[in-house]
Amino acid sequence: PTYDVINKYPQDYKAIFVGDAFMSPYEVTYKGGSVEHWNEEPGALWLSRMLDHWPDSIWLNPRPEQRWDHTPSTQIIKEVMANRMYPLTVDGLDRGLKALTR
Repeated sequence: PTYDVINKYPQDYKAIFVGDAFMSPYEVTYKGGSVEHWNEEPGALWLSRMLDHWPDSIWLNPRPEQRWDHTPSTQIIKEVMANRMYPLTVDGLDRGLKALTR
């Protein structure tokens, strides 16, 4: 299914990922780390593939920004996103959308 989405939308699209990025770090970094199903490849690899396809992408996080540093999975995803993670607030939306238009 992820490949279907990547193949459906061309590279000139901008992707906005929305989620709290709060999970076990194993789900992001290890094959088989998902709690819902056996994943052959780590989540960070899939996220990297999507970022390679849509380089103009951001992540909107609904958790308060001051909590991000205390969650390893959030830090990993923020790093994969090249620090393009913004809070899901009016200010965060403004900063994120500005980043997409640079």
